[in-house]
Amino acid sequence: MSKPPTDTSGLGYSYHLPSGGLLLRLKNSLSQFSDLFSEFNRYIAPAYHHDRCERSVHMRLYSMQKREFVMVFLGFLICFGLAIVIGLTGPPITSTSEITAKSILANTTLAKSKTVLATGPFAMKSPLMTTYSQQLWLIAKLVTDNNDDEKYDKSFHVSVAIDGITEQHKPLSILRADSVRNRTRHLSCVRNDCEEFTILHLGFLEYAHYIITVRFYGLESFHQKYNIRSITFYFKTYSPEFTQIEIWFRFIFLLFTFIVICWYAHTLRKYPIYDWSIEQKWMSILLPLLLLYDNPLFPLIFLMNSWFPGMLDAVLQATFLCSLLMFWLCIYHGLRQNERRFIRFYLPKIIVILPIWLCAIVLATWEKCNELRDPTYSHFVDTRNYNGFKLFFFIAGCMYILYLALLVLRAYTELRSMPYFDMRLKFLTLLMLFVISISIIVTTCRFGFGILEDNFVATLNTTYHSSAQFMCFYGLLNFYLYTMAYVYSPNGRFSQEISVTKDNPAFSMINDSDEEVVYGSEDESRRPLTVGNKNDYDSD
Repeated sequence: MSKPPTDTSGLGYSYHLPSGGLLLRLKNSLSQFSDLFSEFNRYIAPAYHHDRCERSVHMRLYSMQKREFVMVFLGFLICFGLAIVIGLTGPPITSTSEITAKSILANTTLAKSKTVLATGPFAMKSPLMTTYSQQLWLIAKLVTDNNDDEKYDKSFHVSVAIDGITEQHKPLSILRADSVRNRTRHLSCVRNDCEEFTILHLGFLEYAHYIITVRFYGLESFHQKYNIRSITFYFKTYSPEFTQIEIWFRFIFLLFTFIVICWYAHTLRKYPIYDWSIEQKWMSILLPLLLLYDNPLFPLIFLMNSWFPGMLDAVLQATFLCSLLMFWLCIYHGLRQNERRFIRFYLPKIIVILPIWLCAIVLATWEKCNELRDPTYSHFVDTRNYNGFKLFFFIAGCMYILYLALLVLRAYTELRSMPYFDMRLKFLTLLMLFVISISIIVTTCRFGFGILEDNFVATLNTTYHSSAQFMCFYGLLNFYLYTMAYVYSPNGRFSQEISVTKDNPAFSMINDSDEEVVYGSEDESRRPLTVGNKNDYDSD
């Protein structure tokens, strides 16, 4: 017979009150916290809520080994480099012809006037324009006799009258004398050298020749103080040689994009759409938009004497670029969750992207629309609205950058150590950083650091020096989409191994690590992070 619990003889069974109560309570608390973390971990681990690899079409990315990755990136860089080399050997984008004020006034009665260089009028005939010239800028440059080491700025007005020469060699008024408007220009000078300023810009050319009459107002006192020595007028147009290169390479990119679209659709034709991964769904949207970005209607610019084809080209380019920005947001967020309802998932991203798209459309169309009414229009005249537009653009851009950075950070925090998800993140991020870096470099070389200070369409004070920058930007975006289409296309294994993958855990992708697939490792010690079906998940 056993002793009672109070027996101290040590001959039988006894029990004692629990000791270390604080330590026990701490252990219980940690256990509860671990259970809570396990519940939370279901939402950040690749469980049912995520876009599970085995629940979607197997992409080529999953079966690519290390040398295949190297070959893909090497092929992308070779094609991109080849486009740059072709551009470097191409002609400059613009062609320029010049005429001096003294040669214009040589055979007129105003040649002996002392103030004629400060006032005008300067009547000049443009060189021959073809459909390949696309657009026309008239730019002026002043040189003074000032030798003082100083900087000075002078505001003045410009008045312009424009006549087009018809096929019957008769002048037809484009900007009539009774509708001539005085436009403000700024003359910035350092010592005797003054910066160029744009007098007018014609967005499309309807006639082979133009007669342009220019008058200055408000430069008389400036002329008396610094003595304007000479004025040179520059007629700038797109180079016909560059236009031919642009037409051919747009057609080549258009043809290749159409081939890639057909091939990509063929590879996915046997899989239902709900089995596609989020990258595959987005590629089916971006590739047709890339086709529009290459613009099959681009030749209409040379077949129609209208502003509409150029405006349409600008809208299509802005739409594709904003769709690419939307793609990055959706991918980095969509990899972390499988429930992608419109209001909670897509609507916030549309709200972030829409202002950027509107800014791009306004930047491409606002000044052109005003120039249709008045070729002498400049955004410097509409300073208040233009500054408001710049502020709106910077705010929208900062919002996008912060939102994208947040999604990238959360995606890497939650998915970087999970099989296949880190592969998708690394591939997407590496290409995205390359595209953004090259785009920033090209934009900086084209516009300078003050991209919004001077609109390229209006001032042309910073231009492409060769076709390399054009080929760089178009080649970059086209080859970027081609590379993603190849990597995200089905690898052909899914239809053959679907039953094995879903039924046999030994062949399930969650039992393999990235190293086993990509680098050929034989280590099979990694345990699956989660179970393979919804019922098991619900039973955890």
